Amino acid sequence: MRDCWENEKKERVSFMRASVLVGPRQLELREIDTPTTPIDGILVRVMACGICGSDIRSFESGLRGDISEQVMGHEIAGTVEDVGPQAEGFKRGDKVAIAPDVCCGECFYCKKGWVNLCDNHRMIGTHWPGGFAQFLSVDGYMLKHGMVHHMPDELSFVDATMSEPASSVLACQENINVSLGDTVAIIGDGPIGCLHIEVARARGASRVFMSGLHRLDFAEEFHPDLLVDAGSQDPVREILNATKGLGVDHCIVATPVADTQRQGVEIVRKRGTVVLFGGLPRTDPMTTLNGNKIHYEEIRVVGAFSYQARHHRLALDLIRSKKISASKYVTRVVSLTEIEEGIRMAQQGDAMKVVVDPWR
Repeated sequence: MRDCWENEKKERVSFMRASVLVGPRQLELREIDTPTTPIDGILVRVMACGICGSDIRSFESGLRGDISEQVMGHEIAGTVEDVGPQAEGFKRGDKVAIAPDVCCGECFYCKKGWVNLCDNHRMIGTHWPGGFAQFLSVDGYMLKHGMVHHMPDELSFVDATMSEPASSVLACQENINVSLGDTVAIIGDGPIGCLHIEVARARGASRVFMSGLHRLDFAEEFHPDLLVDAGSQDPVREILNATKGLGVDHCIVATPVADTQRQGVEIVRKRGTVVLFGGLPRTDPMTTLNGNKIHYEEIRVVGAFSYQARHHRLALDLIRSKKISASKYVTRVVSLTEIEEGIRMAQQGDAMKVVVDPWR
């Protein structure tokens, strides 16, 4: 059986288009060999792949570690093009959504169930080629330790790309236990901030406030109870006024700006929770917080990074049921040749969420 499959695989060799990051601010459109189907894995025809904030950071400063070049993109949706003879659970034509995280399954954190904190954490789009290409190879290790899930049939591929960023939002609010009647402030008016609005409301939050700078018009569509223009207003003063000086139960800081983390500590009530959701630049990761306020008011400051496979499955279901309004986020779809333009639009606030269609 394997010999026959190997012969078929040779006959299927062809070329595909891919956008390859070769250095900071250097993307190259290449025609490369279509990846072969792993004997224990699947070959996916990529139909849509979102541009994430981490893709933008990699574009600006280069890839992590010693990786010199790579096909980026990790918010992936597509169809199964081919299935290796030892792969189980998939067939040709299946619609799949793929999240990037791949754990080892063996370290202390994996054995605790905290796979997002895996000591050997690797990602599609960084350590393996990602979705800014027409095809993607997913081997058996990635299927076992990663997150490849069947999409609900009624979902569009573009909408399904939102399941990846939504997963991190779901995990964050589960960890801090946003609950019925809570007040929540979100700093950052991008797609992640707006996802936090929808998820907080779904969890029963009574009031949700947002402070933003670049995408206020987009954020208004999600109807926060208060929308603060951080360019002309003081978010701390406005949100404290809205809570009659008490502060909010939870403040989620979804920006890569250190000063907004300081604001988060000033916005929460005593015994409130501040979530550092947005990572800071690798070249400048330090922040300054009011230690006395944290100490005397028993404020919790916690981080939020990634999610588990169950959150990705849940995100797909919430998008299917329209509790997460995926179609409201994607405002531009671009081709492989237009990725740099898509990044620019996202950076400047000209688009909410940009998705790449490799066949466009």
